[in-house]
Amino acid sequence: MELDLQDTFLHDEDQQSLHSPKVTYSVAHKRKNDKGQDEKIVTDQQAKEKEQAENIASLLMSNYDMKLYGEDDTSQPTSRTAPIIPIEATRKKKKRKSLGLRSQISICLTNCRYESIRKVASAFGMREVSEEEAWNFYWTDMSVSVERAKEMKRFQRINHFPGMLEICRKDLLARNLNRMQKIYPKEYNFFPKTWCLPADFGEALNYSKSRKNKTFIIKPECGSQGRGIYLTKSLKDIKPTDKLICQVYLSKPYLVDGYKFDIRVYTLITSCDPLRIFVYNEGLVRFATSRYADPNVNNTTNVFMHLTNYALNKHSRTYVYDSEAGSKRKISTLNKILLSQGVDLDRLWHAIDQVIVKTIISAWPILKHSYHACFPSHDMVHACFEILGFDILLDHKLHPYILEVNHSPSFHTDTQLDREVKEGLLTDTFTMLNIWQCDKRRVLEEDRKRIRDRLLQTNKFADFTPTEDKEPEKSPWQTQIQWEETHLGNYRRVYPVGEQYASLFQQPSGSLYTGTASSRARGDCTRIQREEFQQTKAKAEALKKPSQSKSTKETEKKPGEEGSTTTTSVTVASTATAVDKAAKAKARLEKEQKRKEKEERDKKLSGKTSLVSASQAAPVENIKPPYVLCSFEPDPIVEKEERERVNLLAQRDFLIRSYGMLEQIYLVMKKMGTLRPEDERKYGVYGRLSVVSNSPKKV
Repeated sequence: MELDLQDTFLHDEDQQSLHSPKVTYSVAHKRKNDKGQDEKIVTDQQAKEKEQAENIASLLMSNYDMKLYGEDDTSQPTSRTAPIIPIEATRKKKKRKSLGLRSQISICLTNCRYESIRKVASAFGMREVSEEEAWNFYWTDMSVSVERAKEMKRFQRINHFPGMLEICRKDLLARNLNRMQKIYPKEYNFFPKTWCLPADFGEALNYSKSRKNKTFIIKPECGSQGRGIYLTKSLKDIKPTDKLICQVYLSKPYLVDGYKFDIRVYTLITSCDPLRIFVYNEGLVRFATSRYADPNVNNTTNVFMHLTNYALNKHSRTYVYDSEAGSKRKISTLNKILLSQGVDLDRLWHAIDQVIVKTIISAWPILKHSYHACFPSHDMVHACFEILGFDILLDHKLHPYILEVNHSPSFHTDTQLDREVKEGLLTDTFTMLNIWQCDKRRVLEEDRKRIRDRLLQTNKFADFTPTEDKEPEKSPWQTQIQWEETHLGNYRRVYPVGEQYASLFQQPSGSLYTGTASSRARGDCTRIQREEFQQTKAKAEALKKPSQSKSTKETEKKPGEEGSTTTTSVTVASTATAVDKAAKAKARLEKEQKRKEKEERDKKLSGKTSLVSASQAAPVENIKPPYVLCSFEPDPIVEKEERERVNLLAQRDFLIRSYGMLEQIYLVMKKMGTLRPEDERKYGVYGRLSVVSNSPKKV
């Protein structure tokens, strides 16, 4: 037993001695593994912290993007784990991407009232969206505010230029073209002589006095559709305080079949810097509905003869709906008529193109400044485009004159002729704009990346790549210009063409604001004169009121005398007539009292005598005294009440004369020719007073 135990013990020691190096080796290896695991845990923790920082930055960026771009955040996952996307959804996304950019084009028509624009936009595959969404195009019938322009993203475009009202408002158009006429008198001879009232009222009045055979057309400074326009031979009837546009009427227009007409020429501006102008070959010719005759006193009120606005003439009984011989025709139809009369069409339309280009150049400095101030970050597409409606009138020598520029020409399609012209115009416009040029998603991603880099302060030292390795890419402007030249449609380019307009851009630096400042100075001077006139009138009325009460007191003391010391001759005359009336009323009162006493004694009432007495005297009060026995009898006239009534009548007469009501009635009756000779002799002084008051004051 003992031997066996010793053998087993020795055997165990031998086994331990044999396995002892393995045990030591495993312990050392275990220590190495523990150290490596510690390092791995540290690196994992660092990686997790970095990942958490990136996740926080991405969450901040997503919130910032949502505020910046106005996008909904419902598509973002609520947890940090990756969302599980089904296979069908990924297939749909791939299909949408494969459809191209055309499905992403959207247009906002919230402030557009024309169905023709919606029809053409849907034909181009555009999707109509609201203002809150990320639209590509914004079409509005109103002008663009600075706030709206500054909120636009780099891929968005709008159909108006900020600052285009410089030629679309009648007063600003007149101011700009008058300024250019002073600098370039031979180049800008296509605008009738025009004054902005009330600033230029004195100058216009002097011109009308020296040229009495001229007819003037008066327009509101910012009206449309022929509202508020009328013709006049004399400017004396115009109030010097009204804000109007006074223009010399072109009394010898070119006629077709005896009717006056004007031409609506549609012009597209795709960019202002560089300036690019296109004119549509088709347009509208609007005819008057009454045969034209030289303006005179009898026909100046006939708007159907002298005005060609469709909004006015469509209400005429003689309006004709015919595309070939009607009251509204195409430009191509007019070209056929002029060609049959031997007119050089190339020369005529070249002159019209020059009128359009020169008019736009007059406002180009303001357009350029406003555009760069509102859209400093638009580097992919031009932020604005605009369709203008130029109204051109031809005189008897076929010299074109510009009447006005329409900021938002009508796109109503009442007739088939309107549909053909306007829908074709809109189709060629959208084609030329190259609506698929800019990728909205790409621009949004670039903006997000740029803002993310700015927040995280990355890409401070970007990898430098030599310019030789990069291929020269075409700029978006070159791409757009090439597209426009190859997709003109029915447009023709009128600018840029050569160097014939280069000198017109070299306007003196101070001319643009000098004309505006001088016009405002004249307006301020007129306003100050008007205020001074009103103050002096108020002071005169204040001085007349105490003298009125004084004159009435003196008439009570001396009823037989012819008035008293008053400030004006008008009050003297009124008090004199009042005294005569008072004397007659007193005599009538005495007779009436005697008659009534006699009737009371006899106690006989006669209906006939009561009617006669009622016709002779007028009642003053409705309350009957207790001694009146018959309602047919008039009330007795009390001397005190009669005196008060006469004073009130005199006061009313004074107020009527002081407010100039008699003067206005006299002038109206004289204008209508209803004055009698005795009225002319009695009230002729008012005509002489109005001439003196309307004469311009020398400043």
